[in-house]
Amino acid sequence: MKFDTPLVKGTLLKRYKRFLADIKLENGEMTTAHCANPGAMLGLKQEGSIVWLSKSTNPKRKLKYSWELIEVKDHNIPSLVGINTSHPNKIVEEAILNGKIKPLKGYKTLRREVKYGTNSRIDILLENNQKNPDNRNNCYVEVKNVHLLRQKNLAEFPDSVTTRGAKHLGELSEMVKAGHRAVMIYLIQRSDVTRFKIAEDIDQNYAAAFKNALNAGVEAFAFKCELTPEEIKLTSPVKIS
Repeated sequence: MKFDTPLVKGTLLKRYKRFLADIKLENGEMTTAHCANPGAMLGLKQEGSIVWLSKSTNPKRKLKYSWELIEVKDHNIPSLVGINTSHPNKIVEEAILNGKIKPLKGYKTLRREVKYGTNSRIDILLENNQKNPDNRNNCYVEVKNVHLLRQKNLAEFPDSVTTRGAKHLGELSEMVKAGHRAVMIYLIQRSDVTRFKIAEDIDQNYAAAFKNALNAGVEAFAFKCELTPEEIKLTSPVKIS
C-alpha cells in the first residue's frame, strides 16, 4: 500500500482523547493530527518520538494531517511502526491479489465489507475457489491490526480489551459450522518481530474466544510488514505461539 502523498516528519508532543495527537512538524509548525487508532497504543505514544504524517487533500476536512508511523527502538532494535488501523484491510487485500498469502490463493473474486453474522461485515470475502469448487469455496477473512510489542521480537494482540474482537471470532466459528472456510489474519504493522501470541493478560475473554475459534476450525495466520515513509507492504509469515 503506497501512501497517496509524501509523508511529513514531525515530533510527537502528546496523544489524547484517543483520536487526537499534537505534533510539531520539522518546519516548526504545531498541528493537531487525527489518530486513527482506538486502542491503548502501549509503547507507541512516548512524547518526543519521531512520527510521520499524511496530509489530506480534502479542503473540507477539519484535521488536515493523519498520524501514520512512529519510529521506535524497542530492545535496541530500531523499527517503524504503523499506527493507523484503517490500513490493514487494504494491505491484506493487496497481498492476496498479488499472491503473497499462500493459504489464500486460488479464489476468483474478492469483496470487501460484506454483511454477515449478527449486524457485522466481514473484512474480506473470497469466493469461487478454482481448486475446491464445493460448498467450502467461500472464505471469510477477518483482519486485525497488531502493533504491541512488550518482549523482544514478540508481537501481541490485543493491546486493550476488545469485546468486538471476541464477537468476530464467534461469528467466524459460525461460518465454519455453516460449511464455509474462515480465516483470522493478524497484520503486524512492524518488522522487528519473529513471533506472535494472544495477550491473554490484557483480555482473557478474547484469548478464550481465540482458542474456541481454533477448536471450531477457524484458521489463524500472522504476517509482519515492511514499512517506509513511502509504503507499507506485507512481507512474511510469523509463527503464532
